Amino acid sequence: QIQLRESGGGSVQAGGSLTLSCAASGGGFSLYAMGWFRQVPGKEREFVATVSRNGDITDYADSVKGRFTISRDNAKNSVDLQMNDLKPEDTAIYYCAAGRAGSILTILIVTSAYHSWGQGTQVTVSS
Repeated sequence: QIQLRESGGGSVQAGGSLTLSCAASGGGFSLYAMGWFRQVPGKEREFVATVSRNGDITDYADSVKGRFTISRDNAKNSVDLQMNDLKPEDTAIYYCAAGRAGSILTILIVTSAYHSWGQGTQVTVSS
């Protein structure tokens, strides 16, 4: 079973940048499509970004397209989320997730497709 740990959260002013990192352990990292989700109190967890097993295919929520970039390094068992031009509405707890994918090109955008989750990291954007 893959284990995930996020880091890199924090507080930033609107327009600023943060990079979240997710370190995986437990083996088999390259067998998983990876994703980032976020959640605010009282709301459902929402999709942010996903990357395929080989890193070639990505997808983003419309709200973050053009501002966020997801990338992975299979040699280092890690996936990053570069967040630029942050807005107060990006404030949330951000979660890294892993989902089994049969194809190296598969991306996963629904919460139910992921079975391993990190503990989350808080991102706060002030206006």
